[in-house]
Amino acid sequence: MLFVHLMDSRSGQAHRRPRTLTVTVALILASAAVGGVKPALGQRTATGPTTSPATAAATAARQVGSPVYSDIPGLIEAAIGRADAAVAAIIAVPDSQRTFENTLGAVDDLGARIEAETNMLQFMAYVSTDAGERDAASAAEQRISEWAIDLSKNEDLYRAVKAYAATNHRLTGERARMLEFTLRDYRRAGMELPPDQRERLKEIEKSLSELEIQFQTNIREDETVVPVTLDELKGMPPEYIAGLARSADLYIVTMDYPSVEPLWTLCDNEMTRAKVRFAYVRRGGQKNVRLLEKIIKLRAERARMLGYAHTADFQTETRMARNAQTVREFYDKLIPIVKKKAVKDYAELAAAKREHTGDGSAVVQIWDGRFYTDYLLRTQYAVNHEEIREYFPLDAVLDGLFSITQSLYGIEYRDVTDSAGTSDRPLWHEDVKLYEVYDTTSGEMLGSFYLDLHPRANKYNHAAQWGLRQRKTYMDGKVQKPLAALVCNFTKPTADKPSLMRHNEVETFFHEFGHCLHTILSTTTLNQFGGTNVERDFVEAPSQMFENWVWDAQVLGTFSRHYKTGNPLPREMLDRMIAARYLGSGLLAQGQMWLGSIDFAYHTDPAGEVDTTAVQEQLYETISEYPFLPNTWFQAGFGHLMGYHAGYYGYMWSLVYASDMFQRFKELGMLDPQAGRYYRDKILARGGTVDGMTMVREYLGREPDMNAFLKHLGLEE
Repeated sequence: MLFVHLMDSRSGQAHRRPRTLTVTVALILASAAVGGVKPALGQRTATGPTTSPATAAATAARQVGSPVYSDIPGLIEAAIGRADAAVAAIIAVPDSQRTFENTLGAVDDLGARIEAETNMLQFMAYVSTDAGERDAASAAEQRISEWAIDLSKNEDLYRAVKAYAATNHRLTGERARMLEFTLRDYRRAGMELPPDQRERLKEIEKSLSELEIQFQTNIREDETVVPVTLDELKGMPPEYIAGLARSADLYIVTMDYPSVEPLWTLCDNEMTRAKVRFAYVRRGGQKNVRLLEKIIKLRAERARMLGYAHTADFQTETRMARNAQTVREFYDKLIPIVKKKAVKDYAELAAAKREHTGDGSAVVQIWDGRFYTDYLLRTQYAVNHEEIREYFPLDAVLDGLFSITQSLYGIEYRDVTDSAGTSDRPLWHEDVKLYEVYDTTSGEMLGSFYLDLHPRANKYNHAAQWGLRQRKTYMDGKVQKPLAALVCNFTKPTADKPSLMRHNEVETFFHEFGHCLHTILSTTTLNQFGGTNVERDFVEAPSQMFENWVWDAQVLGTFSRHYKTGNPLPREMLDRMIAARYLGSGLLAQGQMWLGSIDFAYHTDPAGEVDTTAVQEQLYETISEYPFLPNTWFQAGFGHLMGYHAGYYGYMWSLVYASDMFQRFKELGMLDPQAGRYYRDKILARGGTVDGMTMVREYLGREPDMNAFLKHLGLEE
């Protein structure tokens, strides 16, 4: 999942994926269109912009832990003051003297600078262990969002850009694309509307920013737990039970992934699985249901004011799909294909449950899906995920991931954690690591990334990459290097065992690292198009493609090793895993299409008058094979509805291109450095400088098709 922040016409969390703050011209203007969650951040190299105020304000002494910053509000206001001065300087340029450098380029500069100065401050809301710092960071996110909305409506700046556009500028490449996108996004920001309507639009956008941040905060701070007895944890491994908090004789199951996913998979007590599932799909509560319905209505009002039929048409205009009808046609084609496989999957699970329970009329419920999939893996395929975990200690996976990507892409990672712990390169927790990335041919330092891999209280509780800063060449020639952060929640090591990863967690790690490489390996010059700043329905494709490496015997042979013996994953075990790869794939795909469908249904009502609970139930009964769980409101905890709204379809959409690109990469060689270099140059390096479809065509050397995608899901057309 990519963390995309408040203004974002494309990317970056994520199934898994939050968002990334990128304050560029088009994204400033698109701030009205998104609403915030993911980051993009600062820098450290001597070839970047001058030292950030956050750096100057903090002590140079090394510090590990939170709080990192003592005065987030002051740092935010200082950054906004400098940005406002930069805006005033752009406006003051006489129209007869306007150039790209002093107008559009200057706007891209100021966006990159305020991003570098404030993104880490906002990021603390998701990772800091200090409650006061998290609150201050959330308030900072709100403040920056409101400032960006005001900037998007600045008439003097709009006139300056229009005046430059009227000159004989003869732009090409990134610069021509930036002008095109800027004029488009000014229109989308309502600058062609009458003044009274622009003012109303600004009110809507500021309200949306506040409500969207509150929605996300409610999810992040949700304290739902399920207390259970030891008997109710039948089937759970001892280390899982030992890791749970206790209250007298009860064990406390929280709603983070490392707690709920193993329980749904391994717990032999159906009532426990059901209780935890029921609690999980009520996270966020009715307060978030009410917030969501207010948000949907305001989004619809904005879309109507701007001349769109509904929010979905507004959102998809800047994506590969271009309009809501294209997305409908995509789903209309795919849903019947997936249903054929899902019906078979459900029947297989039902037979397994009846065999296991001895109840010939047992019905498979949603809380049974993982458990009976695992049951079939063990009984029919001899695949035991708890046994497989023993071959994937986190350190070995990390070594393998690093070795593979360094060889493929001609890069080198250097651990610089010991020299970090200052305000420009903070270490907010002792688990955090910082790495620099170098090109092995040129020796150039390409960028940096953080790893924050283990769960803790009040931390972002899924897996995501934050593109904290994008590659950028300033108008004075200085180069800013990208910075990313991978925030995951893999089981912590215990006294007698290292952190052991389930195979699907290894897949997740490769996925998120794919986003990281997309950020780091960009060679773009403008902040607006750096790294993952691509169409939102394409941004997951490079990461989804990289998941395939964890299913290849040659690849796994390079890093899997038993944590006790050091032996690699046996080939026969991998063969059994591969044979079972498509077990339940139809049901999983249905789940993704249900999420995308409720998101789209919420945002295709012209008036935005939506009973979100009724809609999710109706679509569940239409799409899913599982019975609906009454008195639940999954949407209240569905964080993708903020920032990914009318865009969740993109996970399945981008998988079409990911699957096709993987076929090409496999033909060239999955561990072949020449194949890696070709992919790096054709896809990763280009960021958003060209349309996603253009990149895919040029990489494939042909038109993309759906065949590899259907094969990836174990489906047939």
